[in-house]
Amino acid sequence: MWAMTLVLSSAMLDDLQQLAHQSEPEETCGLLFGDNGAVSGFLATKNVAKQPLRHFEIDPVDLIAAERAMRNGGPKITGYFHSHPSGSVSPSKTDAEMAAADGRIWLIINGQDAAVWQAVQNGEIYGRFDPIALDCQSTKGQTAGS
Repeated sequence: MWAMTLVLSSAMLDDLQQLAHQSEPEETCGLLFGDNGAVSGFLATKNVAKQPLRHFEIDPVDLIAAERAMRNGGPKITGYFHSHPSGSVSPSKTDAEMAAADGRIWLIINGQDAAVWQAVQNGEIYGRFDPIALDCQSTKGQTAGS
């Protein structure tokens, strides 16, 4: 079970936001790796959705390879990320329909803002997601003392 906060470095969040910008107007997506409520890395994957302007689907080849690597001692998949290029960082009804109630986290970005959700049974949002706090420094180049 998750702590109610996800730790993600501001540098990693900046990298993810850049991916979101580069993918516009399509949604970007990928896998998040880590453990104990902290993200240690990510893998950007191809969006193989039929309508990538409005939906995302992580390339099954990448997902299966990451699941296999995890079973063999590789990095633990902690969740997924995707972008809403011109929208809110809240999950959509489609996100909820696609999400398994597996306890993994969903990081949603839009090139500027970010929010984290946990995919659970009977969640607050569309019966599938509960909000999780995101702990990282400002992405605007500020440091902890400025």
